[in-house]
This record gives sequence, structure tokens and C-alpha cells, in this order.
Amino acid sequence: MAKEGPNWDGLLKWSLAHSDGTNPSRNLSEEDRKWFMEAMQAQSVDVVKRMKEITLVMQTPEQVLEAQGVTSADIEDMLDELQEHVESIDMANDLHSIGGLVPLLGYLKNSHSNIRAKAAEVVTTIVQNNPRSQQLVMEANGLEPLLSNFTSDPDVTVRTKALGAISSLIRHNKPGVTAFRLANGYAALKDALGSENVRFQRKALNLIHYLLHENASDCNVASELGFPRIMMHLASSEDAEVREAALKGLLELAREETKGANGSLGEDEKLKQLLQERINGISLMSPDDLGAVREERHLVDSLWNTCYNEPSSLKEKGLLVLPGEDAPPPDVASKHFEPPLRAWAANPSTDKSPSTEKKEAPLLLGGPPPEAASQNNSGAGEDANGHPNR
Repeated sequence: MAKEGPNWDGLLKWSLAHSDGTNPSRNLSEEDRKWFMEAMQAQSVDVVKRMKEITLVMQTPEQVLEAQGVTSADIEDMLDELQEHVESIDMANDLHSIGGLVPLLGYLKNSHSNIRAKAAEVVTTIVQNNPRSQQLVMEANGLEPLLSNFTSDPDVTVRTKALGAISSLIRHNKPGVTAFRLANGYAALKDALGSENVRFQRKALNLIHYLLHENASDCNVASELGFPRIMMHLASSEDAEVREAALKGLLELAREETKGANGSLGEDEKLKQLLQERINGISLMSPDDLGAVREERHLVDSLWNTCYNEPSSLKEKGLLVLPGEDAPPPDVASKHFEPPLRAWAANPSTDKSPSTEKKEAPLLLGGPPPEAASQNNSGAGEDANGHPNR
């Protein structure tokens, strides 16, 4: 269905014609200004109007929509569109004002798994790096259905999407972290680590790393729940991102134990065996594969150093920092994007030729010396200050 709206092709051509730098700037006529403002205002009104229409659909009972021929795929497409709109932080915050946040959270309990998963994706977009929307979702009790889906939904995709939304909701959100702890969130994360789904494992490990990094006291909780052994197992995963995330979690635990003079993790022979196996595996990698596991190499060495107070053998073998890795990245942008005036200032001689170049006399402070003054007074081509007549 075609959507009515402003003539964006015309707006683009108009903008390019007035801002390509080939013509001097000029004041807009009242007619141009009015047309431009109407075009921009029309788009803003369309987004809000469309979000209100989507809200009306979300508020309609599922049975009524099905009776009218609306399928779960139609609802999913609608949520896709809503997600695009709420990528704007202002629109994300406005969703609550127009009554759309609560019915969106209601979709987390929808009977169709694809809608539950998509609703969690939209929530993720709304709360990501958005303290205001984080607060609004918490006040609307949005954490509860997310936790329910994360811990007990039969569909692993729904569980994964719910975990992603929880991670975005409680990040840099102390009330959210507290609520997550009180809801036995760490036990749920432990359960997620036992999944066979690598995406689910990665999301769980990344959230664990964040929580341990931000709240050192949680390291004791993680240790008591048996996280170190689980992470050691995952550090041997075939998935590189799972290995890295597991090593990050182990490193946080090891650093905290070092601060507390409790070296139980470093005394675990299983950890030492794991790290040695990773070192051996890395040593057998091709140059291309070594470049792909740069983060893992540094994590293995850091964990070894933290637990055993000495560098790993990766450093001795020259595998910690490969040739060229410590060099600054090549400057590929300056010659393409450097402002023309700045480029000219850096090399002003490019516009001069021997026939046109003029040598300027140096600026003298305190007046010229006596010999120069007498010569200047007799010189027909110079003024009283010793500067060439122009």
C-alpha cells in the first residue's frame, strides 16, 4: 500500500541544489522556507500518527484481530515498522505518552512465539542507552514478563531475545540490576549457560561479564553458584565469541580473588590445564587464524598473568603481539576527507609558480638598522618603512 507523505525526491534535489558549495549562500525566500517546513512537519506528523495507529492495533484483543483476518505475520511486520520508528530516542519515549508501551509489553505474553520474540526486540531498541525509557518500562512492570520468557519460554529464540532486552534494560540502571538480582537472575543465567544454543550462551556470558565488572561483590555469588567451572568448559567452545566471553568472565573472577588474597581460582588445576590447551591450540594456528583470535590471545595471557604472576608462553613464542599489530592503523582518510583550506595551508606552495611568487620582507621589530634606513630613503622603489611599493 502506498504511503502518502512529502515529496522526498524533491526535497533531496532541493537540498543538494542549495548546499553543494558551488553557489554562495543566500537567504531563503518565504515560499521556499514554507515548503521546506511543511515537508519536514508532514513527516513528523506521519510518524506520530502511524505510531498511534499501531498502538490501536496492539490494544485490540487477539481474537478480534484474528476474526478480521489479521495474522501473526501481519503483527510481526507491524512490530518491525514500530521498531524502526522507536530507533529515535524521542519517539521511543513518546510511545508511552501515546499509550503504546503497555500493549507492547503485553505482546511479550502473546500466544505466538514469533510475536513474543519480536516484541522483546522492540523493547530492546526502546530501552537501549535510554534512561527515561528504562524507567518507564520498569514502572510498567516490564521486567517481569521478560524474566518469565527468559527463564521458561519453550522457544529458545524467545528466551534469547528476552535476555537481550533484559541486558539493555538493566545496563547502567541500578534499580534494574537490583530487581534482576532479587528475581534470582544469576540462577537463570547459570541455566542459560547450559544451553546448546551458542547465541543464548553468548548473551548470557556478556551480561555476566557486565554484572561482575560493575558489581565486584557479585563475584562471590557467581563463585558459589559454580560459574567458574561452567565458564572453563565454555572457554573450550568451538565458537570463538563464546570462548572470549567465557575468558572475560573468568578474568573478572580471578582479578577479584587476587584483590581479596583468595587464590582459589588460580589454584584450580583444571584452569591451568585449560589455559595450556588454549596456548597449544593458538600455537598451531595459521597466521590468518591468529589474527582472528587477537582478543582471545590477550585474554589467555592476562588470565595466566593474574593467576600465576608471570606472562604466559604466548609472549615468549611471539604470539601475544604479532608483527604489525602494535603499529598505528594506516591513515587512509586524511587525503580523501581533509578540508580543502586545511590541505592548502599544509602545502601553500602548490598554488605558486616561480614567475608569480613574491618574496616578502621579514617583519622587523623596533625599526630597521641605520644602514638599511639610509638605503631605504634613497631607494625609489620602497616606502618610508622599508617595504616595497605596491
